Amino acid sequence: MTDHLSSERRSWNMSRIKNKDTKPEIAVRSIIHSFGYRFTVNGPLNRSLPGKPDLVLRRLNAVVFVHGCFWHRHGCKETTMPKTRTEWWAEKFQKTVERDRRTAQRLRRSGWSVITVWACQLHADRREKLKARVLKRLVSLDEKEF
Repeated sequence: MTDHLSSERRSWNMSRIKNKDTKPEIAVRSIIHSFGYRFTVNGPLNRSLPGKPDLVLRRLNAVVFVHGCFWHRHGCKETTMPKTRTEWWAEKFQKTVERDRRTAQRLRRSGWSVITVWACQLHADRREKLKARVLKRLVSLDEKEF
C-alpha cells in the first residue's frame, strides 16, 4: 500500500509530533517532584549524557527515561505493529530497542542509575503502583548517598 500523502505533507505531519514536554513526561515530572526530589529537564547533563535522558537527578546520580510503548516496544497492548511495511518497521523498532539497551549500559558503566517509565504505567489504573515503584527506587538511591 502506498502512502496517500505526499512526502512533503508526511514530513510536515511528522514534524508536529512532540518529542519534549509530552504528557507522559510531564506526569512523571509531577510524580517525582511531589516526592520532593529535584531534577533537570533541559540542563547540560540532559543534553550530554548518552540517550539524552528526560530527567536527571544529579544528587542521586540517576536518570529517568519516559518511553512510549509503541516506539520503544514495551510489549503491552499499546505495542502494535503497523500493517504496512512490516519488515521496515520491525527493523526500525529493533534498532530502537538495541539503542536503548546500549544507552542504559553506557550510563550504568558511568555510575548512573537508570529508571525507565513506560507510558502505559501512567494510566489511571496503574499510576499508584508506578508511584510506589518510583518512590521505592528513589529512596533506595537516596539511602546509598549517606
